[in-house]
Amino acid sequence: MADKFAIITGASTGIGAELAELAASDGYDLLVVADTPFVDASAGFGGANVEVRTLEVDLSTFDGVDRLLAATDGRPVDLLCANAGHGLGRAFLEQDPAAWRHVLDTNVTGTLYLLQKVLKEMTARNAGKVLVTGSIAGFIPGSFNAVYNGTKAFVDNFTDALRNELKDYDGVTLTTLMPGPVETEFFARGDMMDTKVGQDPKKSDPSDVARDGYEALFAGKDSIVSGWKNKIQQAAANVTPAGVLAEQHRKMAEPGSASND
Repeated sequence: MADKFAIITGASTGIGAELAELAASDGYDLLVVADTPFVDASAGFGGANVEVRTLEVDLSTFDGVDRLLAATDGRPVDLLCANAGHGLGRAFLEQDPAAWRHVLDTNVTGTLYLLQKVLKEMTARNAGKVLVTGSIAGFIPGSFNAVYNGTKAFVDNFTDALRNELKDYDGVTLTTLMPGPVETEFFARGDMMDTKVGQDPKKSDPSDVARDGYEALFAGKDSIVSGWKNKIQQAAANVTPAGVLAEQHRKMAEPGSASND
């Protein structure tokens, strides 16, 4: 057993799996969590000197988060990567309310509950590091992905506020990772594979995004926009009218847009 312990959520694939690999390589024992099955994660993360435990659980519910916390067996959390999240494409009026509520509850409710529980313990010790996966989508009105972008706007804003509340705890670091489109299962799970953004071959590599976030966390940075193109897009979003941004997003995310070139 290592002397450091990390929880990584959304860790079965993509950015979360890459974050787990980085933490294991740094000597953290892992509790990796997702709502989809793990494929031999113990062989995929770390090495002989770290312990890897997996948990498949729905993090959109308080009960799911409580099950995660119970799986720590009371062990102090040195590192939390709150990466779990879901997207949902297509027009809002056509979406099943249960589907958009699941996105809200995973991206916002479950994330906040987990942060509150873990950060209470970290602030009591004045020690710990937390990386939260937000998105540059939070700066852009997300036509045909409106609920997801709205949740990321909340997460980006919330972590800015929470960081200020924690400023007197100099041993606790909270960093927000804000990627753009990443080559993961996100677009397939969100029913967005017939969109321009879903088909874009130039999406970011999840390993690069994870490393950007991990390095920013350990450098004590407040936030990091991963990828130079995304940095430009985020800066432009701050001075572009919302209606223009929404129309730009529509061209990327509207169903069938991949065949409308």
